[in-house]
Amino acid sequence: MPAPAEGARSRRTGSTRRQFLLGGAVAGVGAVAAVGADIALNTRTPAPAPATPMNGEETVPFFGAHQAGVDTSAQAHGTFVALDLHDGVDRGALTRLMRILTDDAARLTQGIPALADSEPELALSPARLTVTFGFGPGFVERAGGAAPDWLAPLPAFRVDQLRPEFSDGDLLLQIAGDDPLTVAHATRMLLKDARGFAGIRWTQQGFRRAYGTERPGTTMRNLFGQVDGTTNPQPGTTDFDEIVWSGGGWLEGGTGMVVRRIRMDLDKWDRLDRSGRDASVGRTLANGAPLTGSAEFDEPDFEATTAIGFPVIPQFAHIRRARGDGSRRIFRRGYNYDERPLGAEVSDSGLIFVSFQADIARQFTPMQQRLDELDLLNEWTTPIGSAVFAVPPGCSDDGFIGDTLLT
Repeated sequence: MPAPAEGARSRRTGSTRRQFLLGGAVAGVGAVAAVGADIALNTRTPAPAPATPMNGEETVPFFGAHQAGVDTSAQAHGTFVALDLHDGVDRGALTRLMRILTDDAARLTQGIPALADSEPELALSPARLTVTFGFGPGFVERAGGAAPDWLAPLPAFRVDQLRPEFSDGDLLLQIAGDDPLTVAHATRMLLKDARGFAGIRWTQQGFRRAYGTERPGTTMRNLFGQVDGTTNPQPGTTDFDEIVWSGGGWLEGGTGMVVRRIRMDLDKWDRLDRSGRDASVGRTLANGAPLTGSAEFDEPDFEATTAIGFPVIPQFAHIRRARGDGSRRIFRRGYNYDERPLGAEVSDSGLIFVSFQADIARQFTPMQQRLDELDLLNEWTTPIGSAVFAVPPGCSDDGFIGDTLLT
């Protein structure tokens, strides 16, 4: 094949150089345009803030006369962790432990990362996070304090089938919030700082309706569909203060806490018709009204009888047994749980029953004894965990939770 003419080679070479230079110029213009676009994108006016605060930004004050998480409106998610103190942890070590945990909780509940927080980004949305501490009998003994008479395992009840992995403990952490990621992060931070002093005995996780699903103040429903907490005293009232807050010694301004894990046999409950469910509870499940009323907060008439003389609210109904003569009351703040079922069952579900009261022996125990004796719901419920704690008062910003006991 003959070689190309010199002019043709020259034209091709020149064309190639011009294309390269032109392409380079275009690329340079494109680069400048890209840089300009990047600057424009990164200097644009920020989007306006939402008219109403995001729920993730809401905080609950940590410091005060009482610990948060008792009279706080219940959040959507709750984690309960019971710890056993390591051997050799004495009063001095307990003081160090509670100073550290108090500092962690005070920061995290306000959307501030804990000191040396390994994932500080996860702490920035507090979502009404609260951390509540409870002391078991072993904690108070090592602190050298005088325990209230009721700070001991509950009496044995006939219906109980208690399991050690859900019972007792020296120190309780109740971590609650409206966002499960926030709760998980706070739990991990607290446990990391506690592990030199104590190990995990048990952990339980529960839930309620998600934030915004129902109007504030709506009574919780458990997984049987029944309203749970209709007769609760209202926080901020004298009634609540008398029922919940303790009035003496290092526990003044604190309270007594009962945590019971109650397995609910939903598969068996499914076989019960609606009238049987209403009768066993003593309320109409549709709206929570007592069988003698039409609205949830109507006062039940335990004297009312049917046309043939039977009580409208049966003797075995849960609300009758729980109420007694009405003189001894508690404040309930429980959570549902729903876990992987075993075998051929559809559900492994239940209630993390949590109650606060000034004197557990005087207020909670008599109620539980009545339920143990004759409560038709016992056909579908089984307590499998039980623990009792003294919840100390809150603290000032220069103190720590438990300082009334430890200093």
